Amino acid sequence: MATMTMIEAIRDALDVAMGRDDDVVVFGEDVGYFGGVFRCTQGLQAKYGKTRCFDTPINESGIVGTAIGMAAYGLRPCLEIQFADYVYPAYDQIVSEAARLRHRSNGDFTAPLTIRMPTGGGIFGGQTHSQSPEALFTHVAGLKTVVPSNPRDAKGLLLAAIEDDDPVIFLEPKRLYNGPFDGHHERAVTPWAGHPLAEVPAGYYSEPLGRAAIRRPGAAATVLAYGTMVHVALADVAARGIDAEVVDLRTLLPLDLDCIAASVRKTGRCVVVHEATLTSGFGAELAALVQEHCFFHLEAPVARVTGWDTPYPHAQEWDYFPGPARVGEALAAVLEI
Repeated sequence: MATMTMIEAIRDALDVAMGRDDDVVVFGEDVGYFGGVFRCTQGLQAKYGKTRCFDTPINESGIVGTAIGMAAYGLRPCLEIQFADYVYPAYDQIVSEAARLRHRSNGDFTAPLTIRMPTGGGIFGGQTHSQSPEALFTHVAGLKTVVPSNPRDAKGLLLAAIEDDDPVIFLEPKRLYNGPFDGHHERAVTPWAGHPLAEVPAGYYSEPLGRAAIRRPGAAATVLAYGTMVHVALADVAARGIDAEVVDLRTLLPLDLDCIAASVRKTGRCVVVHEATLTSGFGAELAALVQEHCFFHLEAPVARVTGWDTPYPHAQEWDYFPGPARVGEALAAVLEI
């Protein structure tokens, strides 16, 4: 199998989807001729033409609104919001139109569209290029929310999202585009080359939405993470020699509650890790579900490791970013060591 970066895997997924189905169209700001700010769509316009991969005005509500109309008429738009931080002007279109179209039309219309967005920090993007808004979408009935952590999943999950008959929010951790990141910013960048999850099958395949993956089996504690935080958790667990089970959620909605519950019932302890702010973050939902379904198995309160309740700072990036030290402190707390 070919070794790919996450950028290459996403581009390959779009290429495969467009090649299989003429109804798949790709558009957004600079995604056509320029190939996207991160080059995830590079070469697609040259291959499929300007009617299937094209640039749009800088107008997020217009981009999403156009996609909803296309989807209602039978196309499968896969659009890109250049950074997740820019999605807010389109939030009303996503929530009030795309997410509710099937319900409000009594099933006569659907919105089979995928909204791709680079998300998260770790690249010195400051407060308007580093946000993690996943909880804003998981709160909305009718949306599915996906956050891959590696190239193999990115391709398979994106193909599944494009084929889904309902709207999917596809959040791409930008710090993982070119390599896994363990949270140690002072070290040299690690490329995807040589990583087993960078081996991406050729052609078509899909990863079902709603299934988590156990990245490291263990018995002492469960770490629930997604996106970049999967790699931070794995690195910290390995460095401290803790026998923790690391669960990569992959899809936040639908959520693989069976996998989560089975892991926590086995270990009796749970740490939830994400980049987004603490208050009303998706970790709060995870903690509530663990308490509800695993209460009699818990040996300690569920711990959360998150970003702070502030705008994402530029100068204090690594104080905000939930790094290995904070993950280790939470594990020590739940293990009472």
